Amino acid sequence: MKADHIFLQDRPNAGEIREARAKNPKMRERDLARCLGITEAELAASFVGYGVSRIAVRFDDLFPGLTGVGEVMALTRNESAVHEKIGPFERYIPGKRAAMMLGERIDMRMFPGNWVHGFAVDKVDGNDVRRSLQFFDAHGEAVQKIHARPGTDMAAWTRLVDSLLLEDQTPDRLPDVAETDSFSRKVPLEGIETALRDGWQAMTDPHQFHGLLQDLDLDRVSAFELAGESRAWPLHNGSVPALLRLVASERIPIMCFVANRGCIQIHCGPIRTVIDKGPWINVMDPTFHLHLRTDHIHEVWAVRKPADAGHVTSVEAYDRDGQQIIQFFGMRGEGDAERSDWRGLAENLPRLDRAIVLGAAE
Repeated sequence: MKADHIFLQDRPNAGEIREARAKNPKMRERDLARCLGITEAELAASFVGYGVSRIAVRFDDLFPGLTGVGEVMALTRNESAVHEKIGPFERYIPGKRAAMMLGERIDMRMFPGNWVHGFAVDKVDGNDVRRSLQFFDAHGEAVQKIHARPGTDMAAWTRLVDSLLLEDQTPDRLPDVAETDSFSRKVPLEGIETALRDGWQAMTDPHQFHGLLQDLDLDRVSAFELAGESRAWPLHNGSVPALLRLVASERIPIMCFVANRGCIQIHCGPIRTVIDKGPWINVMDPTFHLHLRTDHIHEVWAVRKPADAGHVTSVEAYDRDGQQIIQFFGMRGEGDAERSDWRGLAENLPRLDRAIVLGAAE
């Protein structure tokens, strides 16, 4: 579906944005914003005074308040994957650089510095009103959306929104947004391969991998290319849909990560219902929905990292720029060995010839 109004010259003002929305009521926010040449944050802000209110992004008020509203749907997405978890927010752990929300259903890692703009949104849909809290980074891109559900305690929801309302509710004022800083691969320094492999071997926890990459100024795919076949190997792009169908049919519990600048959202457990629809492959379970653009997958890697009990194996998909789309592990508890069924599945996904892949990359 295409927008009736596409502004090709000047960025539209708030009134023009509302007019475009009225002419295209069914279009997804992300798609409409792209057609208008604006960000999702600007789209939300254009409706302040028209069902939308500006709210403060105060983690230590927001997340403890959310633990009292009951069932919600938490949505984290990037350009190629949408990760939705349905359930209550349970245990909030604060942190200045990184905070956590732990729970049986909703499990997230949040980075407060990238939560910049917040809105409470009441959207009329026929005879219903759909309510959500929407948060965006400095570039105007969504980091998290939290949707009320039939089981949500709306009195608690309203109290939370009221406690976060900003004094400035001036209509027709769009936020300042920074230019998007595009992701790009890094050129490995000469001789870095030995340092990478030594550092990789010295890890005792997969979480140490991020620090190793920072120390060596490497991106993930470059590290995989240099790590050697025993640590990382390329897979066929169809491995991710195959993985989803296999873990569903064999009831292998997994961990599924989708991330953006401000949030990592995790599903832990089995999946059941996998549905293809055009370029999308979808998981449609009662408390977990995943929507993944398979046509955006440019590279897939299987990766072994040292852990507290042996090693763990991940399957990771990347787009054409080398940006991670989605990541999978076998589900395991701290200190437990990796599940043999998951390891066997990951190690038997169709591999690509490493020499050909690295030759194409050059």
